[in-house]
Amino acid sequence: MSAKIFIDGEHGTTGLQIRERLAGRTDIELMSIPQAERRNAALREAMLRDADIAILCLPDDAAREAVALAAGAGTRFIDASTAHRTHPDWVFGFAELEAGQAARIASAQFVSNPGCYSTGAIALLAPLVKAGLLPADYPVTINAVSGYSGGGKQMIAQMENPDADDAIRANHFAYALGLAHKHVPEIVSRAGLARRPIFTPAVGRFAQGMLVNVPLHLDLMTGAPTLVAIHATLEGHYSGQDIVEVVSLEAGTALPRIDAEEMRGTDRMKLYVLGTEGKGQANLIASLDNLGKGASGAAVQNLNLMIGG
Repeated sequence: MSAKIFIDGEHGTTGLQIRERLAGRTDIELMSIPQAERRNAALREAMLRDADIAILCLPDDAAREAVALAAGAGTRFIDASTAHRTHPDWVFGFAELEAGQAARIASAQFVSNPGCYSTGAIALLAPLVKAGLLPADYPVTINAVSGYSGGGKQMIAQMENPDADDAIRANHFAYALGLAHKHVPEIVSRAGLARRPIFTPAVGRFAQGMLVNVPLHLDLMTGAPTLVAIHATLEGHYSGQDIVEVVSLEAGTALPRIDAEEMRGTDRMKLYVLGTEGKGQANLIASLDNLGKGASGAAVQNLNLMIGG
């Protein structure tokens, strides 16, 4: 029997991408509220309760409401919002995070999809903290740039409207300048940090793609590791994974630049260890599609694990 899947919020950017990825599959039954019935609260509740798995592409409060509406029905959830990413009863939907994580996702009732920036930052930081190379209280800084699709339909409309004010259609802008971006709590929690990182996100004039950059001073790390040691730790952690690729040290160092759109249209992620050996510094970069491994692609990956696909 096909698993019944309901995307609550299917008309938003993430929901539309998930639906597109699931279209044509014969192993699932996609449930959908007709456009004319989008505000039918009773129908929404019925679908949430009838679904085998509900994928929530909603604001945080609406996501919490959806879970409450299905209480007692046995519905399993994948939540793409920020609402449950540090909740102890929800499994973090990053299959490559550590050994056994994919199995935990597969058997979970409640799975929280990671944020896009968080995916890149945690992918770089968590293995180093776990291996003891990066002290939990290291003063981490994270710099990142994302495609404008991460801002949802309103930002997409602004960026793609040639008549919009130039201030709105900026080529590149930094934001979350108060250092309180909503992804910071999950980065702290899931990477194992004891100190809040300084996180500066930015948006560029391209639709999809993302670079997350973590610079490190090696003398502040345990044992002042070499670039080779850092690379070996990441490579060992992600060995055998087909979605997360640790680019070879030689290939990464030889690159003149990394394009923020290099992973556009894929559900994979590349990790780079960059720098010059002996100079005491490392530049770690995660490259991914903010709507791929950073959102919709990760949700489908988690869904496949949960239905045994």
